[in-house]
Amino acid sequence: MTPEPGPEPRPESRPGAVPGSPAPLDVEALRRDTPGTAFGIHLNNAGAALQPAAVLKAVHDHLQAETELGGYEAAAARADEIAGAYRSVEELLGARQGSIAFTENATVAFQQALSSIRLAPGDRILTSRQDYVSNQLMYLSLAERLGVEVERAPDAPEGGIDVGAVREALIRRRPRVVALSHIPTSSGVVQDAGAVGALCREHGVPYILDACQSVGQMPLEPESLGCSFLAATSRKFLRGPRGAGFLWVSRQALKDGLVPLFPDLRSADWVEEDLWQPAPDASRFENWEFSWALVLGTGAAAEVARATGLEAIRDRARSLAHRLREGLGGVRGVQVLDRGRELAAIVTITVEGWRPSDLVRHLRERSIRTSSVDRSSAVIDYDERGIPAALRLSPHAYNTEDEIDEAVEALRHAASFPRESA
Repeated sequence: MTPEPGPEPRPESRPGAVPGSPAPLDVEALRRDTPGTAFGIHLNNAGAALQPAAVLKAVHDHLQAETELGGYEAAAARADEIAGAYRSVEELLGARQGSIAFTENATVAFQQALSSIRLAPGDRILTSRQDYVSNQLMYLSLAERLGVEVERAPDAPEGGIDVGAVREALIRRRPRVVALSHIPTSSGVVQDAGAVGALCREHGVPYILDACQSVGQMPLEPESLGCSFLAATSRKFLRGPRGAGFLWVSRQALKDGLVPLFPDLRSADWVEEDLWQPAPDASRFENWEFSWALVLGTGAAAEVARATGLEAIRDRARSLAHRLREGLGGVRGVQVLDRGRELAAIVTITVEGWRPSDLVRHLRERSIRTSSVDRSSAVIDYDERGIPAALRLSPHAYNTEDEIDEAVEALRHAASFPRESA
């Protein structure tokens, strides 16, 4: 069960409260509070962002307590802090109390949500062509084991899921569940999650949103997006510790009695020999064993994001991503791959004569940290566009314009000396 809540949040931090005008984003202060900025140019925030000092302290303090008191005793002694971590994530999402379940990672969060939907042979899962690879593998496994059908809505001509096709599928074929990655891992497009959610609500179809790349990068309110579940990780743009995730659960999902396929002693009570009772809130989607230190680190990350301002984070990160695209777009041999009406702070490119994995190593030698996306992570999208792999650069609000320009120049130099002839 979710621990009892700590002190009531300040009035200005309550969901729905109208805050004053946010202070301008202080990039230097962000960098001072982010020790990792001293060790190179970090453009892999879509993989794992640099953690602020408050996250390190929260994790360290709890591990220290476990060292001194023991794991069970440390959790009991710090119950108020743990309850505060739940509230911090709920407030980050403008969500009600009792709506967050912590999990070991986002994949587990997504699995727990998907497993709560009772699927039978012939039932249909409606998703996108750019959904995250782990989610796609789940759909294929369910098709193989249960005989469900997987339908992937086409992309709109400008990029991102075709909302009109989703509407038609909901009317004509009525899927059992709709699942969507808000921002795909393999491109910078922001899919129209709100429009999809409105259609799902209109037709009474459960809707699972994978918000791994959007949580911490932009303002999000699951209620207004119309989703039944929202799954996310801590380690990406939220800047929390690796090895933690969470699941937001709607009132309707609880009212409908949705429970994960495999409950455990945290998510339910065994009340009679042949009778069990799920927890009344989102904790029915939790497992008993996970790291409270990482939960506290996630709560600290949520507080830092809220204090910084999600609108300010979004605007700065996207401005830096735009600077990257503009700079790289003028480099001979570089192809910028992102397309869509709304683009996030994820930039994907190819460089003629270079494998993206080699570019990652090449840039890392110059203290520029990026990542690559292979075809196996985006089979449908990359096959359709003839892309075997891409280099991914993902700036955050703490990056600087000088760092962006240095990355552009490093890639300009690399493009001048293809790997096979270097």
